[in-house]
Amino acid sequence: MKTIQLATPGAFASIEEPEPQRGDNEALVRVRRIGVCGTDIHAFHGRQPFFDYPRVLGHELGVEILEIDADNAAGLQVGDRCSVEPYLNDNDSPASRIGKSNCCEQLEVLGVHTDGGMRPLLSLPVEKLHKANELTYDQLALIETICIGAHGIERSGLTANETILVLGSGPIGLGAIQFALSLGSRVIVADINEERLAFCRDTIKVHHTLKADAPDFESRLTELCDGALPQVVLDATGNRFSMQRTFSLTAHGGRIVFLGLLKGEIAFDDPNFHKRELTLMASRNATPDTFKKVIDAVKSGAIDTKPWMTHRLALEDVPDQFESTIAEPGLIKAIIEV
Repeated sequence: MKTIQLATPGAFASIEEPEPQRGDNEALVRVRRIGVCGTDIHAFHGRQPFFDYPRVLGHELGVEILEIDADNAAGLQVGDRCSVEPYLNDNDSPASRIGKSNCCEQLEVLGVHTDGGMRPLLSLPVEKLHKANELTYDQLALIETICIGAHGIERSGLTANETILVLGSGPIGLGAIQFALSLGSRVIVADINEERLAFCRDTIKVHHTLKADAPDFESRLTELCDGALPQVVLDATGNRFSMQRTFSLTAHGGRIVFLGLLKGEIAFDDPNFHKRELTLMASRNATPDTFKKVIDAVKSGAIDTKPWMTHRLALEDVPDQFESTIAEPGLIKAIIEV
C-alpha cells in the first residue's frame, strides 16, 4: 500500500509497504482523516524532541473499523467510526498502574516514536479506539488535539472563580481555551499572531485577548486581573522565552502548566519561584477518560470543531503541498483526506 513517509527534515517520500496484519486484541482500521499537528510541523522542520527519521507521521486520526473480533471487550463492530488514542503504553508499567497511561515509561506515540497514520490501513489495539458514530471523520480527527488541551486544564486544577492566562492560541491552545471557558473561568489569551487572537474573539468568544509582544503587555494583564495576576498560566507555545516568562506572570500561590514542548532547557529565577510558592507542572498527552469527555463535548455541541478546519489536502499531495500548506496565512488546522 502507498504510504507517505517523512524521510528527513523537510522531505516527504511516497513509499510502498505491505498491508498490516491484525494481531491479538487488535482491529484493522481504514484511516479516513488525519489532523496536522504542531508535532508534525516541528518534525518536518527538524525541531521535534523524541524523534527519529524516517518516520510515518499522523497521530490525530479519524478511522473506520474494517476487521475486529466480534466478542471484543469494547463492544466495537465493523463499520464503527472511531477516534484513535495514539498512545501505545505498557499496561503493567508503574505509571499505567496508577492511571497515568499518558506518560507511561515505555510509551510510544503513533507518528512520533513509531510509524503513524499517513497510510490507508493500520492495525491498532482495540482499547485505543473510541467509538463515536455520531461524529464525522473530520471531527474524529480533531479529538486528540482537543484532548491535549483539555488534559492541561485538568492538570491545572482550574476552578470557575479563577483566572487563567493561556499563552499560544494554536490548536493545542484552543483545546485548553475551550475547556477553560466551559468551566466558567475568566480566560485571557495571549499570542503574537493577531489573526489567531481575532479567531479567539470572533469564533471561540474569548472576551480578553492580548498581544504577547506588546510593550504594555504586563500592565494590561494586571488590569484584566483587577490589579493582580492570574492564578493559572498555561503555556501552549513551546517557546523558550514564553515559557520562562510564565514565572513572572503567575500570581503568588499560583500554578504554571507547560503544555508546549521545547527541545532544550529552560531557566528560572529561584528566589522568585520560592517567593511566590509557585507550582510548576508538565502536561503530556491525555488519558482515556479525557477522550470520553471530549467526545461527549463535541457530540453535545459544547465544542464546535468546524471553524478550526481552515485547510485540507489529499494524502497523495502531502509530499508536494505540505510545506506550502503549513506556511499559509490564516492556518488554524489542516486536515488530510485519505
